[in-house]
Amino acid sequence: MHAIRWSEDMALGVPTMDQAHQALLAQLERLIAAPDEHFAAAYCELIATLEADFREEEQLMEKINFPARRRHSEQHARVLNGLRHADADVRQGDMAAGRDVVRMLPRWFLGHLSSMDLELAVALELAGEHHQRPPDVLLRAQLSRMLKQNMMESTRD
Repeated sequence: MHAIRWSEDMALGVPTMDQAHQALLAQLERLIAAPDEHFAAAYCELIATLEADFREEEQLMEKINFPARRRHSEQHARVLNGLRHADADVRQGDMAAGRDVVRMLPRWFLGHLSSMDLELAVALELAGEHHQRPPDVLLRAQLSRMLKQNMMESTRD
């Protein structure tokens, strides 16, 4: 399993999300390296962390009436369901089941960050919420224009 380390290139400009993402990557790194005797407790902590992080993101989405809220929340639910499904096995001593799920998380995280979370960050910026200028301004500007156009088209319908 390979861990992903936080880079400022991953920053979305939403401090709460950036801090949560940075902490999550550090937590995943520790979990991947954890010996079996500590894995079950660390796995349980990961589930609790993701539940709290996802709840915060979903509250932000609700606050701004984010158009892609349902799709974004469904992805959170799928990840949590996968983790919870393996949790029963982990609690019974099958660390391999948990490690299999954890092995998929770094790749999922990068995809989620670069698509759904980036889209949410742009929407938060447009709504004037929780924003600092991120490093990749050109990508965000392009996504911002696309999202504005999409939002304007949906209000006309």
